[in-house]
Amino acid sequence: MPRILIIDDERAIRNTLRDILEYEKYAVDDAANAADGIELIHQNEYDVVMCDIKMPGMDGIEALKKIQTISDVPVIMISGHGNIDTAVEAIKIGAYDYISKPPDLNRLLVTVRNAIDKVSLVSQTKVLKKKLDIRFQIVGESKPILDIFGMIEKVASTNARVLITGENGSGKELVARAIHQGSNRSGAPFIEVNCAAIPSELIESQLFGHEKGSFTSAIKQRKGDFELASGGTIFLDEIGDMGLAAQAKVLRVLQENKLTRVGGEKEIVVDVRVIAATNKDLRKEIEKGNFREDLYHRLSVILIRVPSLSERREDIPLLINHFNQIVAEGMGRQPLCFDPEAIEKLSHLSWSGNVRELRNVVERLAILCDNKVTGSDVDRFASPLH
Repeated sequence: MPRILIIDDERAIRNTLRDILEYEKYAVDDAANAADGIELIHQNEYDVVMCDIKMPGMDGIEALKKIQTISDVPVIMISGHGNIDTAVEAIKIGAYDYISKPPDLNRLLVTVRNAIDKVSLVSQTKVLKKKLDIRFQIVGESKPILDIFGMIEKVASTNARVLITGENGSGKELVARAIHQGSNRSGAPFIEVNCAAIPSELIESQLFGHEKGSFTSAIKQRKGDFELASGGTIFLDEIGDMGLAAQAKVLRVLQENKLTRVGGEKEIVVDVRVIAATNKDLRKEIEKGNFREDLYHRLSVILIRVPSLSERREDIPLLINHFNQIVAEGMGRQPLCFDPEAIEKLSHLSWSGNVRELRNVVERLAILCDNKVTGSDVDRFASPLH
């Protein structure tokens, strides 16, 4: 049952609001002044606070500011006819909404429901964000990983382009996301493009968009990923697989911060940070004529190499625990218990697929084993694959 706090020095208003809200099955507390109301907020969790603006002692504006320092609860201001300008000012400060006296029943209930829905939505968003943060967390305490943490900390706050290299499954995407999250662009989009997964004839439309009728299947205008990422970051994964024609257009965007959609003539200005990644040796690709040298130099302002799992074996127990928690949560069960022999054997496997392969093996063990993973379980379900 949602819980609401009413702060108003007029007993008649408090009683009226209480009767309306309790009839709608809300739990209601009330306070005759701001100080008592703030004390109740310290003691209890509320879904909504309704606060009068004009009160003796601490007024509603001052109370609102104090409430914001101790809680994220939405505050609905209650205003008399002469306090509308003040109510509007309160919304600028951070109040959720305001209701005039005497309160209109329909507006009151709609405003309260919307505020409660907002609280629920914010709560769900925080849970989802936490799950995403865990999913994309870089786990490790080895020197190679600590070096990467240090590099991320140095470059994240800049707009420098970054080229991330490393084997498949080593965690290049995680490094890219960590750089974005540590930047002043973290509130803007992070758009990932897998250049190896998009056919060469479609990559330009994917990156730069197209105008209606520019080719047979272009039945409507489409923004490209560079436009969608404007203000944020675009992550060009496996850029070594991008064709030369698309490379030339990417180079132009990096040089001029402008692009033209496929089939269009208008130049569109974009503000995008570019992070690229590859598992190829781009120097060798340049020698073969498969990659533009000028694009390589544009992309590689900062170079970060992600180590393979075999180069950071001391991190394997930490990674096992990390993936064990994630897999268990996804399956709705308790995490497995890995005995020391199982961890020792897993730590000495070859892991040609790197961290991605280790995660898959942990998930396989979670499915096929009971509550405890033993060394013999590793022999049966992991070792034969190496």
